[in-house]
Amino acid sequence: MKQFIKKHYSNILFFLFIVLLFTPYGMPVRTFLIKQIAFVTTRVLPIENNENEKIELESYEWSLKSINGNDVNFSDLKNKVIIVNFWATWCPPCIAEMPSFQNLFDQFKEDEEVAFLFVTTDDRSKVDRFLQKKEYNIPVYFPVNQIPKELSSNSIPATFIIDKQGKIIVDKVGAVDWNSSRIIDLINSLKSK
Repeated sequence: MKQFIKKHYSNILFFLFIVLLFTPYGMPVRTFLIKQIAFVTTRVLPIENNENEKIELESYEWSLKSINGNDVNFSDLKNKVIIVNFWATWCPPCIAEMPSFQNLFDQFKEDEEVAFLFVTTDDRSKVDRFLQKKEYNIPVYFPVNQIPKELSSNSIPATFIIDKQGKIIVDKVGAVDWNSSRIIDLINSLKSK
């Protein structure tokens, strides 16, 4: 038996690791691995849409409710640079990119030409606990009615950067480092147009 264990030691450890992943005690391990995979696969810079492929919003008719319970109309944000991010507290790639979004928001939160919408359908109390635990102060909203079709996505995180004329400049699914010089420069250039 000792000979068998000595010969297959690494296989046994691997088997035990796999078993641990599928037990209730393995939840911290699974969470850690998913976060690490999401972090490693996070893209540094998003790719802008080609000028000929830019989609324009047909309608700004979209109602949202802030985490504080205030009503917000998407149409009130016309003529601003708008960053819309669809996310969830249970989504590892969403969580992986959130620190970069917090840093980006911190740079532009006082700028009246830029608006951020972090949109989720999670339970309000769960979102509130998540934000408090992570010490995020990003503006979170919940959709009240149908999302504009141009902003619909089957995956999260999904992020859109919309210029002042209503054209979608960036349309990205998946985790990205949003606090990059390229994104900051892009937002600043869109403000001046």
